[in-house]
Amino acid sequence: MGLNDPQWGKNKGDSGPPDLDDMLRNVNKKINNLFGSKKNNNDDEETQDKPPKQQSGSNILIIFGLLAAVWLASGFYIVDEGHRGVVLRFGQYVDTTLAGLRWHLPSPIEKVEIVNVSQVRTVEIGYRNNVRSKVLRESLMLTDDENIIDIQFAVQYILNHPENFLFKNRNPDDAVLQAAETAIRQVIGKSKMDFVLYEGREQVAAKATQLMQKILDRYEIGISISKVTMQNAQPPEQVQAAFDDAVKAGQDRERQKNEGQAYANDVIPRAVGNAARLIQESEGYKQRVIANAEGDAKRFEQIVVEYNKAPAVTRERLYLDMMQQVLSNTSKIMVDQKNGNNLLYLPLDKLINMTGHAQTAPVTVQPAVQEASQENSIRARESFRSREREAR
Repeated sequence: MGLNDPQWGKNKGDSGPPDLDDMLRNVNKKINNLFGSKKNNNDDEETQDKPPKQQSGSNILIIFGLLAAVWLASGFYIVDEGHRGVVLRFGQYVDTTLAGLRWHLPSPIEKVEIVNVSQVRTVEIGYRNNVRSKVLRESLMLTDDENIIDIQFAVQYILNHPENFLFKNRNPDDAVLQAAETAIRQVIGKSKMDFVLYEGREQVAAKATQLMQKILDRYEIGISISKVTMQNAQPPEQVQAAFDDAVKAGQDRERQKNEGQAYANDVIPRAVGNAARLIQESEGYKQRVIANAEGDAKRFEQIVVEYNKAPAVTRERLYLDMMQQVLSNTSKIMVDQKNGNNLLYLPLDKLINMTGHAQTAPVTVQPAVQEASQENSIRARESFRSREREAR
């Protein structure tokens, strides 16, 4: 490169190195033009009249001022909504800033790490990305009734302390995974297999969430568990068929129990009602018997009193009352005559009332009936004779 090259001088034909003062003045002019400042010819003449050392010193101060302004302006940063800014001073935690326009001492004195605290993060236990891609080392667990269960669940969490999340653990996802596995194994170990598979999924998830949060708070990881979702829970594949048979047997047992309970609910109220009715009837019968017994006792006392007054008349009246009571319940009447012939009398009015229609068929007296009537007549005669003797 020749000495007359425009890069080395003013291109006026004179030799020598370039003039540094002229270069600084050109830079200063460009900066002034950039910021809109204008200088007249007098100012140019004054600057040209100043000594070269004063002009170079003022230009250097201007450059350093501009660099300082740019450096200070680099300390401004914006924190979006749902994020937090963690300020570090020489690598040490200083402050946590909220959303908005913020400023910190520029690097390398301070720096900021923006952390998303509203993002819902997920950790999978027992599977990865799909429930079919199982991780048996994590999914197989032992229940309280000594059964093995294959369970997969997902843990969703957010950050509540960004500074703890950044500086108090190396691998947050691994810490959450280990805490979740510990908590769920403890809860499953205290629960029955049927309870976990069918009716207790929500309760198991709630207990695991509480226990997991206690573990994470104890280690100050800065994580808040939002939800524990049980993806799948079933027996191991090796015993799935036998377990299905056991489940069907249990369902049949429950069905039979329900049928028996329904039958009991139908029979027991009726039995209770019948028992109450029988008790009422027996109570009424008891009261009637007692009343009849009391009436009979009073009547017997009256009969005794009357018999003491007139024995013959009393016996005759008792006999007639008894015959009237006995004969009133029969449809056939044997009449004893003095000549020894027995006459069978049929009360047609009573027969009509009993059968609802008149019976016109002839009635024949069987020999056995005649013999019975003769015996009754003989007994009646003997009773009359005995009464007559007593009367005499």
